[in-house]
Amino acid sequence: MSTTRHTPVPLPEQAAPPAPRPATAAPGRGRPPRLAAVDMLRLVAALAVAAYHFLGIGTAQYWGEDPRDFARPLHLASMYGWMGVEAFFVISGFVICISGWGRTPGQFAVSRISRLYPAYWAAIALIVLYRLLEASQRGTSEGIPDSRQILGNMTMAPEQLGVHEVDGVVWTLWAEARFYLLMALVLAVGTTYHRMLAFCTIWLAAAVFTRQMHVTLLDQIVQSTYAGLFISGIVLFLMYRFGRNLLLWMMLGLSWSYELVALHDRSYYHMRDTAGSTVPVSWPVCALLLTGFVVLLALCAFGPLRRFQWRWMITAGILTYPFYLVHLTLGTALGVDLTHHASWLGAWPNLLLTTAAMLLLSWLIHKLVEKPLGKALRRGLTEGLHPKQDQPV
Repeated sequence: MSTTRHTPVPLPEQAAPPAPRPATAAPGRGRPPRLAAVDMLRLVAALAVAAYHFLGIGTAQYWGEDPRDFARPLHLASMYGWMGVEAFFVISGFVICISGWGRTPGQFAVSRISRLYPAYWAAIALIVLYRLLEASQRGTSEGIPDSRQILGNMTMAPEQLGVHEVDGVVWTLWAEARFYLLMALVLAVGTTYHRMLAFCTIWLAAAVFTRQMHVTLLDQIVQSTYAGLFISGIVLFLMYRFGRNLLLWMMLGLSWSYELVALHDRSYYHMRDTAGSTVPVSWPVCALLLTGFVVLLALCAFGPLRRFQWRWMITAGILTYPFYLVHLTLGTALGVDLTHHASWLGAWPNLLLTTAAMLLLSWLIHKLVEKPLGKALRRGLTEGLHPKQDQPV
């Protein structure tokens, strides 16, 4: 079974909300500065996922030495790095509310498409190019994605189209997409405090029902495995925008309690991934880490960490999404190549060089592809929301 099945996200666009009032916000209203500390949390989550792939379940073929030997303390910590994805989903619930609040479903769709697809297409293109070069060196066509597989992956839903994923983290983007679909339904009726709270209540109840009754079709929509994470992020946003009250604290407690129970099953899955370690993955540790993360996000949203607005934190947030996309397939491939062709480097320099190279590649993707193509997509798609009057044939 793939070790990446339980590893976003991350997701980008965010800004501080308008002045609190329980009414639909005006679309297009100016947005105050970003929450830089939340950007930093996103990069930390991405690095945690990378550590899981590089060291938590990494083998000697990546770095020339077994992580259990040359980086044992970091290996033991990295076994929990898969929880970076859990953190991404909580952050997503928070920042997507900021991004979508007061927008129409069409405006929301434009913002998501223009934000996610440019870097994703670039990552898929680079992975396909790497597979072509690798196959060329071997003198074989084995491992080269065919046109059907490439087209399926370009949609961001390859598994749903029945083709193999070329990037092992793509499944998390499909989870995000389904969350966006639910959010679009709320935006269609207008975003208010009470409507959003009702949405969270209905979603959590549907997740409990789906989990109990094992309704597979409904589960594709409500995502009972991760619903509590998204809902927790939404509730933290409501606290951020409208202030804390007992009702919101209770809603946060219910969604978080639900998610800790669901987390129990996922921790058993990762016990199998880390079976070679002398210290197995522990559910109480998972629960403590996830609880600590939601506390950190709360401190960033309406606590003392909100005051930190350093520019480098925002840059860290910008790099998170492309880094997440390229670190697994291209990062591990680079590590293996360095092990084979530059074994004199040693395990630690190889690991650090690979991580730095992926961060640099992420910055290049942002500057050369994500930024210009995203702007062009946003402009073109926005024009599509306001077509010209019918022209005579």
